[in-house]
Parts: sequence; structure tokens; C-alpha cells
Amino acid sequence: MSGTDRLADLVAAGVSIWLDDLSRERLESGGLAGLVRDLHVSGVTTNPTIFAAAIAHGAAYDGRLRELAAAGADASAAVRELTTADVRDAADLFRPLHERTGGVDGRVSIEVDPRLARDTAGTVAEARQLWRTVARPNAFVKIPATEEGLPAVTAALAEGISVNVTLIFSPERYRAVVDAFLTGLERARAGGHDLAGIASVASFFVSRVDTEVDRRLEAIGTEEARALRGQAAIANARLAYAVHEELFAGDRWRALAGAGARPQRPLWASTSVKNPGYRDTRYVDELVAPGVVSTMPERTLRAVADHGRINGDTITGLGRPAQEVFDRLTAVGVDLDEVFRVLEDEGVAAFERSWVTLLEAVAARLAKARG
Repeated sequence: MSGTDRLADLVAAGVSIWLDDLSRERLESGGLAGLVRDLHVSGVTTNPTIFAAAIAHGAAYDGRLRELAAAGADASAAVRELTTADVRDAADLFRPLHERTGGVDGRVSIEVDPRLARDTAGTVAEARQLWRTVARPNAFVKIPATEEGLPAVTAALAEGISVNVTLIFSPERYRAVVDAFLTGLERARAGGHDLAGIASVASFFVSRVDTEVDRRLEAIGTEEARALRGQAAIANARLAYAVHEELFAGDRWRALAGAGARPQRPLWASTSVKNPGYRDTRYVDELVAPGVVSTMPERTLRAVADHGRINGDTITGLGRPAQEVFDRLTAVGVDLDEVFRVLEDEGVAAFERSWVTLLEAVAARLAKARG
């Protein structure tokens, strides 16, 4: 490792760096292109909260909002027009990189309406619509890994739609995500699709696990409990990676790989540190392994560039000590199953709130444009 370009070291260790942010301003100013050029960014993820922040008050959207208002668009149609346009243009920016990497990187994600997180049929219908509207081979449609979302993941992949499976919190749910992925590819193969053209990542949320588990450890209050603060999230991600290694060495995957399929890559999301007492690059530094994606807001990206500690693979072979952390958490009274249920429910609810906030803000701006 060079120690002079920490992000290059991260890439050399096999990690793809994706920016967790997108806006019209980033596209038009050249800021996103600059991050690709200077900070090794090779993809973009978005979510309802990101678009709410970008569109609700972004001046770069004024002209298009006036056009949409004049055309009589409602808030829902306007939001989808703005978000798909941003994703389409970002996908075009990343298209050369996508081609250079053989379709591995240069990916841009857009999420289905979060209010559909518990609606399988509605999610599949919207995934189809988004895929057709964006119409770029390097796009991902994001589908949440709720119980209702998993069959939608399978259905979308079976139709040749590339999917970013999001809001994954537990290794057990990740195991179900991989099953949904494999089933989708098996159906796609049976339907005559070229498996090489179908891609997927599994977005495993990291920092929120520490936030919830640390809160419970503080409430338990024993010395043994407090000593476990800050250990759950990284252990959780390492256990998920162990599941990845297991399932992508199995017979089902080998049969699909022989038919040209690409593996579903683990993606670390929620990598910004919520506890100011923790090192601000820990959820990047401690989750390095070949073939994973680390998606970061710009603040975390620049922190890693400045003082990240990139020391090669920090995941492979650490499944057993990670399980020991989980065993100790259980022993002191942390109900991990409940933790994961709470985090999923909170994640869905937070994205729903962001989407509603965005719709309301865009409705107000459309009304203002109409005078």
C-alpha cells in the first residue's frame, strides 16, 4: 500500500468506491466528474433522502420545474421526471468507465417509491417502469430487502432488470437476498436472457447497527455491556461477507456462473459515522475485501482520502471472531433479531418520510411556478 493515495490503495485492495449522493448541481457543475477523475469514484447510489435534499431546494431544478408546471405535471410525475433525468445523465457520465470495467462499475442506482416497500406487485411494476424510463445498461433499480421486496427482486432479475437490493441489516436476511438473486437468475436463464447483462449488488447497512446496539448496551449499563460498544456493525458486516463466501462457492452459483452470470457484490452502505467518538473512516477501513463496493457520502470519501487506514483485506477469515462478538452481545441481553426488525422498520419509515417531504416540496414549487 502506497500510503500517499489512500483511495487508490482502497481500489487496489479490490474495493469499488461509489458516491452516495447525486444532484443536478453535481452534474452541471462538473463536481461529479471531478470526483471520478480525482478521487477514484466509480459509481453512484441514491435514495429518497438524497433526492429530497437535492430537489426540494436546488436552484438547478428551477428551469425544468417551470417547464413541468407549464405542462400540468403533478408532484409525483415531476419527481419521477427529475430523478430519472439525473440518473440517466449520471449513467451517461459513467458509461465509458462502465465499458472499461466490463460492466462491473460505472453503475448508478435509483430506488422504487419507498411507500411500496411492503407491496410486491407494486414494486415489480415500478421497477419495470424505472428500468424502461432510465433505459441505460449501467443503471440499477433499488428494491428494499423486506419480506415483500424479496420476491420482487427475483421477478425483476428474471426479466433482465439489474437490481440493487437495499436496506439489508442482518446476515440472515442477506442469505434470503442471495437466494432471491439466484432464483431470479435461474428464471432469467430459463427465459432466454443473457445472464452476463444482468448485474446486482446487495446493500448492507452498517453504521445504523452500531447506533441501535450501542443504545441498548448503554441501557443495560453493565461494564461488560459497555465494553461491547462499537463492535456490532463491523462484526455484522463480516458475518454477511462470510455468507457471501459460502453461497457463492455453492453448486447453484457455479451452474449460473457457467452460464455467464455475474456474482452479486456486497455493498457497504451507511458508512458515515454517527457517533463522533468513533474514527470517521472506520466503516470503510474495517470492511475491505476484494469484490465489494463501499458507498460513501462526500464527507466520508474525503476523510478516507485524507487519513483513512487502508491495510489490505480486513474481512476475509474473520467470520468466527465476528460471531463471537454476536455471542457476547446476546449474552449481555441484546436481542439482535429485534434490533434488525427495528432497523428495517425505521429505514423504510425514514425513506417514506423523505419521499413525502419531497413530493410536498415539489408540489409547492410547481404551484409557485404556475403563479
